[in-house]
Amino acid sequence: MKGQASSIRKLLAAFAGGGHVLLEDVPGTGKTTLGKALAKSVGAGFHRLQFTPDLLPSDILGVSIFDQKDQSFHFHEGPVFTHILLADEINRASPRTQSALLEAMAEDQVSVDGKTYKLAEPFFVIATENPVESHGTYPLPEAQMDRFMLQFSLGYVSSEEEVAIVSDQERTHPIEGIGSCVTLEEALALRRAAAQVRLSPEIKRYIVELARRTRGAEGVHLGASPRASLSLMKAARALALADGRDFVSPEDVQELAVAVIAHRVMLDPQARFSGRTSRGVVEDILKKTAAPA
Repeated sequence: MKGQASSIRKLLAAFAGGGHVLLEDVPGTGKTTLGKALAKSVGAGFHRLQFTPDLLPSDILGVSIFDQKDQSFHFHEGPVFTHILLADEINRASPRTQSALLEAMAEDQVSVDGKTYKLAEPFFVIATENPVESHGTYPLPEAQMDRFMLQFSLGYVSSEEEVAIVSDQERTHPIEGIGSCVTLEEALALRRAAAQVRLSPEIKRYIVELARRTRGAEGVHLGASPRASLSLMKAARALALADGRDFVSPEDVQELAVAVIAHRVMLDPQARFSGRTSRGVVEDILKKTAAPA
């Protein structure tokens, strides 16, 4: 992925931290390619599901079909039964269908016809939204936004990097040449290792203070929940591990704070009309909150 080093770091932090990612960006910036590249690099199963207004929960989870031969129902797994699921344009599906992912994302399981089915391990959702279109879309409710560990955008690359992208795809797509560099077992071991990265009491208080200050910030209707603090802790641990450290630094927290917290902060109408953004609120809090020495 040309020019996307920061986005790749965030994606890997979410993957190793056991969370899920919401990418809000315009079409053609490489969201699908990013998901496919991650799946190939860890030898994981990958499904891409295009969300549309007529998509049903059963189209995601699966459905029980009656077999005439043995006179019984058999469950046929849906696309959610994979390791990495790309939920493309998730805001185009109805709220009922969007909520079908909630249990899967939170519990790594789905319930169909009174039966519970465990999902593959690891299970990682990369959902995308198109921020420039509103016709025929259903904004994600706060409860589902809170299920995503990180939200960020890929953005456009520089002109030189775009020339390199065009050159690389002149005949074939580079993703075809990607092979797995780790096994699924090693990827799971990475998650376990990330959970063992040391977190000092001062860093814990710093993380909690960043989330807590959003709840009383001017113009904020709904601040970040304790789940934001937990997500920031897990993502920061994974980032520290990626950098070869066994402890979390304030810089790890600062690098991820906006991506972890901003999408959980809801502004009141007056603040939105005045041009304030959730991202700006979190950036302001970062500047005003003293980091541990």
